Amino acid sequence: MLERSKIAMILAEFLGTAILTAVVLAVSRSNVGFSYFVALAAGLTIAVGTLMFAAVSGAHFNPIVTIGLWTTRQVRSLTAIVYVAAQLLGGAVGYLLFSYLTNTHIKNAGAYSARILIAEAVGAFIFSLGWAAVVYRKMENGKAAFAVGAALALGIIVASTGSTGILNPAVALGVRSWVWGTYVLGPILGAVIGFNLYALLFASERSLLVKKTSSSKK
Repeated sequence: MLERSKIAMILAEFLGTAILTAVVLAVSRSNVGFSYFVALAAGLTIAVGTLMFAAVSGAHFNPIVTIGLWTTRQVRSLTAIVYVAAQLLGGAVGYLLFSYLTNTHIKNAGAYSARILIAEAVGAFIFSLGWAAVVYRKMENGKAAFAVGAALALGIIVASTGSTGILNPAVALGVRSWVWGTYVLGPILGAVIGFNLYALLFASERSLLVKKTSSSKK
Protein backbone atom coordinates (compact mmCIF):
# COMPACT_ATOMS: atom_id res chain seq x y z
CA MET A 1 0.00 0.00 0.00
CA LEU A 2 2.89 2.33 0.78
CA GLU A 3 4.48 1.77 -2.62
CA ARG A 4 1.10 2.33 -4.28
CA SER A 5 0.73 5.71 -2.56
CA LYS A 6 4.22 6.79 -3.63
CA ILE A 7 3.54 5.84 -7.25
CA ALA A 8 0.23 7.69 -7.09
CA MET A 9 1.95 10.85 -5.80
CA ILE A 10 4.52 10.86 -8.59
CA LEU A 11 1.97 10.03 -11.27
CA ALA A 12 -0.36 12.79 -10.02
CA GLU A 13 2.40 15.39 -10.39
CA PHE A 14 3.31 14.05 -13.82
CA LEU A 15 -0.26 14.01 -15.12
CA GLY A 16 -1.21 17.36 -13.64
CA THR A 17 1.79 19.10 -15.22
CA ALA A 18 1.32 17.34 -18.56
CA ILE A 19 -2.34 18.36 -18.72
CA LEU A 20 -1.51 21.95 -17.76
CA THR A 21 1.16 22.13 -20.48
CA ALA A 22 -1.18 20.68 -23.10
CA VAL A 23 -3.92 23.18 -22.16
CA VAL A 24 -1.55 26.15 -22.36
CA LEU A 25 -0.29 25.01 -25.76
CA ALA A 26 -3.81 24.40 -27.06
CA VAL A 27 -5.12 27.80 -25.98
CA SER A 28 -2.06 29.72 -27.16
CA ARG A 29 -2.32 27.99 -30.57
CA SER A 30 -5.61 29.82 -31.19
CA ASN A 31 -3.59 33.06 -31.46
CA VAL A 32 -5.18 34.69 -28.42
CA GLY A 33 -1.80 35.17 -26.78
CA PHE A 34 -0.52 34.35 -23.31
CA SER A 35 -2.60 36.85 -21.38
CA TYR A 36 -6.26 36.66 -20.40
CA PHE A 37 -7.41 33.49 -22.15
CA VAL A 38 -4.31 31.51 -21.23
CA ALA A 39 -4.44 32.87 -17.67
CA LEU A 40 -8.05 31.78 -17.24
CA ALA A 41 -7.43 28.40 -18.88
CA ALA A 42 -4.33 27.74 -16.75
CA GLY A 43 -6.12 28.88 -13.59
CA LEU A 44 -9.09 26.63 -14.31
CA THR A 45 -6.81 23.68 -15.07
CA ILE A 46 -4.94 24.13 -11.81
CA ALA A 47 -8.22 24.46 -9.88
CA VAL A 48 -9.58 21.22 -11.35
CA GLY A 49 -6.24 19.49 -10.86
CA THR A 50 -6.22 20.57 -7.22
CA LEU A 51 -9.66 19.05 -6.69
CA MET A 52 -8.52 15.81 -8.32
CA PHE A 53 -5.03 15.36 -6.87
CA ALA A 54 -4.55 17.57 -3.80
CA ALA A 55 -5.28 14.65 -1.46
CA VAL A 56 -2.81 12.48 -3.39
CA SER A 57 0.30 14.60 -3.94
CA GLY A 58 -0.59 18.11 -2.83
CA ALA A 59 -1.17 19.10 -6.48
CA HIS A 60 1.95 21.19 -7.00
CA PHE A 61 2.20 20.76 -10.81
CA ASN A 62 4.99 23.34 -10.82
CA PRO A 63 8.67 23.15 -9.77
CA ILE A 64 8.50 26.61 -8.20
CA VAL A 65 5.73 25.48 -5.85
CA THR A 66 7.73 22.43 -4.79
CA ILE A 67 10.92 24.47 -4.36
CA GLY A 68 9.09 27.22 -2.49
CA LEU A 69 7.50 24.71 -0.11
CA TRP A 70 10.88 23.02 0.32
CA THR A 71 12.53 26.29 1.38
CA THR A 72 9.86 26.70 4.07
CA ARG A 73 10.36 23.08 5.20
CA GLN A 74 6.94 21.94 4.08
CA VAL A 75 8.39 19.32 1.71
CA ARG A 76 11.26 16.92 2.30
CA SER A 77 14.34 17.08 0.05
CA LEU A 78 13.90 13.68 -1.59
CA THR A 79 10.21 14.33 -2.25
CA ALA A 80 11.07 17.71 -3.77
CA ILE A 81 13.63 16.18 -6.14
CA VAL A 82 11.23 13.45 -7.29
CA TYR A 83 8.37 15.93 -7.73
CA VAL A 84 10.44 18.33 -9.83
CA ALA A 85 11.64 15.47 -12.04
CA ALA A 86 8.05 14.25 -12.52
CA GLN A 87 6.87 17.78 -13.33
CA LEU A 88 9.59 18.38 -15.91
CA LEU A 89 8.82 15.03 -17.52
CA GLY A 90 5.15 15.98 -17.53
CA GLY A 91 5.92 19.24 -19.31
CA ALA A 92 7.97 17.42 -21.96
CA VAL A 93 5.26 14.79 -22.52
CA GLY A 94 2.60 17.52 -22.71
CA TYR A 95 4.53 19.05 -25.59
CA LEU A 96 5.00 15.68 -27.32
CA LEU A 97 1.25 15.04 -27.12
CA PHE A 98 0.48 18.48 -28.53
CA SER A 99 3.10 18.04 -31.27
CA TYR A 100 1.66 14.67 -32.27
CA LEU A 101 -1.98 15.81 -32.32
CA THR A 102 -1.28 19.00 -34.28
CA ASN A 103 1.54 17.58 -36.42
CA THR A 104 3.66 20.62 -35.63
CA HIS A 105 7.02 21.18 -34.00
CA ILE A 106 8.00 24.23 -31.99
CA LYS A 107 11.64 25.25 -31.73
CA ASN A 108 12.94 26.41 -28.38
CA ALA A 109 13.11 30.19 -28.53
CA GLY A 110 14.01 33.03 -26.22
CA ALA A 111 16.98 34.90 -24.84
CA TYR A 112 17.92 36.50 -21.56
CA SER A 113 16.19 39.76 -20.69
CA ALA A 114 16.13 41.48 -17.32
CA ARG A 115 12.58 42.66 -18.04
CA ILE A 116 11.38 39.10 -18.61
CA LEU A 117 13.20 37.89 -15.50
CA ILE A 118 11.53 40.51 -13.32
CA ALA A 119 8.10 39.99 -14.90
CA GLU A 120 8.24 36.25 -14.30
CA ALA A 121 9.48 36.79 -10.74
CA VAL A 122 6.66 39.24 -9.95
CA GLY A 123 4.01 36.94 -11.41
CA ALA A 124 5.39 33.96 -9.51
CA PHE A 125 5.47 36.04 -6.34
CA ILE A 126 1.74 36.74 -6.65
CA PHE A 127 1.02 33.09 -7.38
CA SER A 128 3.12 31.90 -4.45
CA LEU A 129 1.30 34.18 -2.01
CA GLY A 130 -1.96 32.48 -2.97
CA TRP A 131 -0.37 29.06 -2.58
CA ALA A 132 1.16 29.96 0.77
CA ALA A 133 -2.22 31.18 1.99
CA VAL A 134 -3.69 27.77 1.18
CA VAL A 135 -0.93 26.03 3.14
CA TYR A 136 -0.83 28.24 6.22
CA ARG A 137 -4.56 28.92 6.41
CA LYS A 138 -5.17 25.20 5.90
CA MET A 139 -7.69 25.70 3.11
CA GLU A 140 -9.20 22.56 1.64
CA ASN A 141 -11.25 21.36 -1.34
CA GLY A 142 -13.07 24.16 -3.18
CA LYS A 143 -11.44 27.02 -1.26
CA ALA A 144 -7.96 25.70 -1.97
CA ALA A 145 -8.74 25.06 -5.65
CA PHE A 146 -10.18 28.55 -6.11
CA ALA A 147 -7.33 30.29 -4.27
CA VAL A 148 -4.58 28.50 -6.20
CA GLY A 149 -6.30 28.80 -9.58
CA ALA A 150 -7.17 32.47 -9.12
CA ALA A 151 -3.66 33.30 -7.87
CA LEU A 152 -2.13 31.66 -10.94
CA ALA A 153 -4.46 33.53 -13.29
CA LEU A 154 -3.65 36.86 -11.63
CA GLY A 155 0.08 36.12 -11.67
CA ILE A 156 0.03 35.26 -15.38
CA ILE A 157 -1.93 38.41 -16.25
CA VAL A 158 0.55 40.62 -14.40
CA ALA A 159 3.62 38.81 -15.73
CA SER A 160 2.33 38.90 -19.32
CA THR A 161 2.85 42.67 -19.40
CA GLY A 162 6.59 42.04 -19.63
CA SER A 163 6.97 38.36 -20.55
CA THR A 164 5.10 35.39 -21.94
CA GLY A 165 3.64 34.85 -18.47
CA ILE A 166 4.42 31.18 -17.92
CA LEU A 167 5.43 31.10 -14.22
CA ASN A 168 6.29 27.41 -14.48
CA PRO A 169 9.66 26.00 -15.63
CA ALA A 170 8.04 22.66 -16.52
CA VAL A 171 5.46 24.37 -18.73
CA ALA A 172 8.24 26.60 -20.14
CA LEU A 173 9.98 23.39 -21.19
CA GLY A 174 6.77 22.20 -22.83
CA VAL A 175 6.02 25.44 -24.70
CA ARG A 176 9.65 25.63 -25.82
CA SER A 177 10.61 28.71 -23.83
CA TRP A 178 13.20 27.03 -21.65
CA VAL A 179 15.63 29.85 -20.82
CA TRP A 180 17.59 29.50 -17.58
CA GLY A 181 17.99 33.20 -16.87
CA THR A 182 14.33 34.13 -17.41
CA TYR A 183 11.59 31.48 -17.47
CA VAL A 184 13.41 29.23 -14.99
CA LEU A 185 15.28 31.53 -12.61
CA GLY A 186 12.64 34.27 -12.54
CA PRO A 187 9.71 32.14 -11.33
CA ILE A 188 11.92 30.32 -8.80
CA LEU A 189 13.12 33.57 -7.26
CA GLY A 190 9.59 34.96 -7.08
CA ALA A 191 8.23 31.80 -5.47
CA VAL A 192 11.00 31.50 -2.88
CA ILE A 193 10.49 35.11 -1.83
CA GLY A 194 6.69 34.76 -1.82
CA PHE A 195 6.52 31.59 0.25
CA ASN A 196 9.08 32.75 2.80
CA LEU A 197 7.61 36.24 3.09
CA TYR A 198 4.16 34.83 3.76
CA ALA A 199 5.54 32.41 6.35
CA LEU A 200 7.47 35.21 8.03
CA LEU A 201 4.82 37.94 8.10
CA PHE A 202 1.36 36.68 7.23
CA ALA A 203 1.08 33.13 8.57
CA SER A 204 -0.80 32.82 11.84
CA GLU A 205 1.29 32.20 14.94
CA ARG A 206 -0.71 29.05 15.61
CA SER A 207 0.24 27.48 12.29
CA LEU A 208 3.90 28.32 12.83
CA LEU A 209 3.76 26.88 16.36
CA VAL A 210 2.26 23.64 15.09
CA LYS A 211 4.94 23.46 12.43
CA LYS A 212 7.73 24.06 14.95
CA THR A 213 6.33 21.47 17.35
CA SER A 214 6.02 18.81 14.65
CA SER A 215 9.56 19.54 13.46
CA SER A 216 10.95 19.11 16.98
CA LYS A 217 9.39 15.66 17.24
CA LYS A 218 11.21 14.35 14.17
